[in-house]
Amino acid sequence: MADGRLFLSGSLLIDSVATLERRAQGASAIDIAQVGHMDTAGAWYIVDMQTRLSSAGADVPIYGANETQQQLIALVRRNMPPDDAALAKPLTLVDRVEVFGRKTAASARIAVELTSFLGQVIASLGAMVIHPRRLRLTSLVHHMQEVGWNAIPIVALMSFLIGVVLAFQGSVQLRQFGAEVFVVDLIAISVLRELGILLTSIIVAGRSGSAYTAAIGSMKMREEVDAMRTLGLDPIDILVVPRVLALMLMLPVLGLISDISGLLGGAMMSWIELGVSPAVFQARLVSNTDVWHFLVGMIKAPFFAMIIGIIGCYEGLKVGGNAESLGRLTSTSVVLSIFMVIVADAMFSVVFALIGI
Repeated sequence: MADGRLFLSGSLLIDSVATLERRAQGASAIDIAQVGHMDTAGAWYIVDMQTRLSSAGADVPIYGANETQQQLIALVRRNMPPDDAALAKPLTLVDRVEVFGRKTAASARIAVELTSFLGQVIASLGAMVIHPRRLRLTSLVHHMQEVGWNAIPIVALMSFLIGVVLAFQGSVQLRQFGAEVFVVDLIAISVLRELGILLTSIIVAGRSGSAYTAAIGSMKMREEVDAMRTLGLDPIDILVVPRVLALMLMLPVLGLISDISGLLGGAMMSWIELGVSPAVFQARLVSNTDVWHFLVGMIKAPFFAMIIGIIGCYEGLKVGGNAESLGRLTSTSVVLSIFMVIVADAMFSVVFALIGI
C-alpha cells in the first residue's frame, strides 16, 4: 500500500483469495491494474474489501480495472446481500411453542384429509360391489403382478435371512440355559405373529407405496388427472381403487410367503447351529404353536395394505407441477406409510393382548 492506495497484483482466483489479507485500514483506493486473472471469487474479494474500507464513511474507488473486470465486479456487487440483511434471531420459548402448534395443526389437517380420502375410496369400493362393471379388471391384475408377484423374491429373501438371524441369536442365548429347543417357539411366534407381516409391509411401503406416489404424481404433473376429470372420469375409480385393492389382495399372500421363508431360514439355522433336525422342528412347531399366531399376522395384512395404498395414492394426488414436489412427497409417502404401519401394529398388539389372543 502506497499513498493510501491498496495495490493488488497477480491472479485473484478462488484458490488464492482465501489466503489474502482482508484487513487494510487506512486505504483510500484500490488499484487492480496489475491483476492478471480474476474470477468471481476475486471480484467478491475486491467488492468486500471496498465495502470494509468504505464503512468509515469515505468513498473508496477502484482503479485499473479493464472492461471485463469492471463487468464482473459490477455483476458481483449487484448480487451481494444488502447491508441491513436481518440475521436469523434465536428462537425463544414462545417461538418454539408456535412452531410446535403449527406442526400439530398441520398434522391434524393431514389426518382429516387422509380420513376424507379413505372415505372416498371406501365409497368407490362399495359402488363397485353394487356395480362390478366399474372395476377395471385389467388394471387390477396389472397392479397385483407389480406389487405381488414381482415382490416375492425380495420378500422371501428378507424373511429367510430374518429367520436365520433369529435362530442364530436365539441359540446363543438359550444355549446358556440348556433350552435350545425353545428356539422353535421363539422363531414361530416372532415370525408368524409380528416380524413376517410387519417387515413385509415395510418393504411393500418402500417399494410399492413410493411407486404409487411417483406414478400418480407424474400423471398429476402432466395434467393427466385434470384431463380425466374434464372427461367426466373419476381418478379415484381409475387410479386409486385398483392400486389399493391390489395391495389388499396381495399383501396377505406376501405375508404367507414371508412366514414360510422365515420358518425355513430358522429351521435351517437351528439344524446347523443347534442340531435341531427338521423333523423335530416341525413337530415342535405343530404341537406348541397356536394357530392364532398365524391368524393374527393375516388379520393385520389387509389393514396394513389399506394404509400403504391410501397414503401412497393420497401423496401422489398432492403433487404439484414441479419435480421438487414429486420427490418430496414420494419421500413423505414412504416415511408416513412406515410410521403408520408401525403405529397400527402397536394398536393391534394392544387389542389382541386385551382380548387374550
